Amino acid sequence: MTDIIIYHNPECGTSRNTLALIRNAGIEPDVVEYLKTPPSRALLEQLIERAGITPRELLREKGTPYAELGLRDESLTDSALIDAMMAHPILINRPLVVSPLGVKLCRPSEAVLDILPARQLGAFTKEDGEQVVDAGGNRVQA
Repeated sequence: MTDIIIYHNPECGTSRNTLALIRNAGIEPDVVEYLKTPPSRALLEQLIERAGITPRELLREKGTPYAELGLRDESLTDSALIDAMMAHPILINRPLVVSPLGVKLCRPSEAVLDILPARQLGAFTKEDGEQVVDAGGNRVQA
């Protein structure tokens, strides 16, 4: 079985859709509810680097203390942004998925298809009704 890890928030529709897409490929991932079990600073830094994004790109604004903490300030260092994510894990955008093919912030959820090592086993429709995989397991192009 392929090792896939999803840093997941079950309250987030995008995260739920991503998890369902992984399972639709016949893979049962390791699910880390990162609000209950936040990654260490070293792991978070590694995930950011492996995903090829900046700490700012991983910051979540909606439903977080982003504005109250003044995180919009472009002069803040990467280290300061990571400090904020460590102090307030809700600031970590989700879902982050780790697979043998890479690490990706899966927004939108179908971005996970780029790093899954297995094909989709059948059709998949997101919670909002958008079909992203057809009955043949092929990605539907928007």
